[in-house]
Amino acid sequence: MEGFYLNKYDLLIIGGGPAGITLTKNIKNKRDIGIMRPEDHSMIYCAMPYVIEDLLPYEKTLKTDKIVTETGADLIRDLAVEIDFENKLVKTAKGDQYAYNELIIATGADPILPPIEGVELDGVMTFKSENDLKEILDIVSSGVKNVSVVGAGAIGIELAQALNEKGIKTNLIDMMPTVLPNMLEAEIAEAAEKELKELGINLYLDKRVVELRGDSALESIILDDQAKIESELVVFAVGMKPNVNFLKESSLEIAADGILVNEKMETNIEDVYAAGDCVQFESGITDEVISGKLATNAVAMGRVLAANLLDGNRSYKGFYNGAATKVGKYFVGGTGLTEKLAAEKYEIVTAQAEFKTAFPIMPFAKDVKLKLIVNKADRKVLGGQIISGEPVTDKVDKITMAVQYGLDVDQLLDFNYSSQPYQSFYPAHNLLVKAAEEAVKKLDS
Repeated sequence: MEGFYLNKYDLLIIGGGPAGITLTKNIKNKRDIGIMRPEDHSMIYCAMPYVIEDLLPYEKTLKTDKIVTETGADLIRDLAVEIDFENKLVKTAKGDQYAYNELIIATGADPILPPIEGVELDGVMTFKSENDLKEILDIVSSGVKNVSVVGAGAIGIELAQALNEKGIKTNLIDMMPTVLPNMLEAEIAEAAEKELKELGINLYLDKRVVELRGDSALESIILDDQAKIESELVVFAVGMKPNVNFLKESSLEIAADGILVNEKMETNIEDVYAAGDCVQFESGITDEVISGKLATNAVAMGRVLAANLLDGNRSYKGFYNGAATKVGKYFVGGTGLTEKLAAEKYEIVTAQAEFKTAFPIMPFAKDVKLKLIVNKADRKVLGGQIISGEPVTDKVDKITMAVQYGLDVDQLLDFNYSSQPYQSFYPAHNLLVKAAEEAVKKLDS
């Protein structure tokens, strides 16, 4: 790869997703930056289901190129296919080469298509890219009658609701016994499952897809109990794999879940960094490797790395994986360790609080329930979950803050909160404080 190069950058970023965009916006014109991506557009991926159900126009999910070019960076529309780390050169699919002083790999992750019989059939796909969205929109407009979504995580649930909203018979399949198994305990997920059924979505939980049948196009799905589900489209939302295949034969250290980096986002190669879904990292709670392929994690990594590339000294603290979704009339979210995961490593207690989202005398007040998972040994919060008739991300973030900064439930008893008839329970109490009180009672009993 030695020789001619099209351009040389002080800082070359491979990847135009959340991590790459965050880096460009935070560094701005303080470094000479090139950012490379093969896609026509960067997208707001989590908004894609809402295009399908006509809540949003397609164009609203497309990020304008100005988001990076206005910072002074060069946008390179090309795909990196090889990196010569010794000579600091990146080769692209178009046959061009770009040189760099420092390199950031932020290539993201791709959806997994499981290795089962029939995955090559027409009508079998994943859901992540602009092309995926276009394909589903075309299929929906063609008059498809039966569709299936495999994977009852946030993406799968949002997509299933969108397809169901279009009047299409929709099946949601997951090998776990509950929906949102990485976010919610069974007792919290129960209301979400009931809501999905009331919406008309057919749930197949604790079931595994073993075969896809059809001549050239999908006709049916076979489950592990030999049940047959008629389906002309199946979308797999069963996980993500780091987009690092083009680096497998290089000297870059790569593990099962991505590129290995330290807390400064440095790889094993000098002047080479990585951030976002393409990296492997640890839990901020247990220090053990966990998956954390969320846009919010990628943005946080990008901020840390941007600061360090401008002579800062910040460290990325790990994944806490606060997340939320909407299931019919419910808003749900979770963060930190679930009860099941926490119990594998710690002796724990759990505590719940149930209030209203506004003063109970207000006619629109809705139910809200919060659960905390607490370490018996040091009384610190390990995680929490919430289900409500109103948005929950602000409450999820409060729990994340408690987990991230090592607050114990005794400290939460002193939490100074606000109150207002439209927006909270009475001044007499607070959801988080009440859950902490219940935890303290159990710990002290």
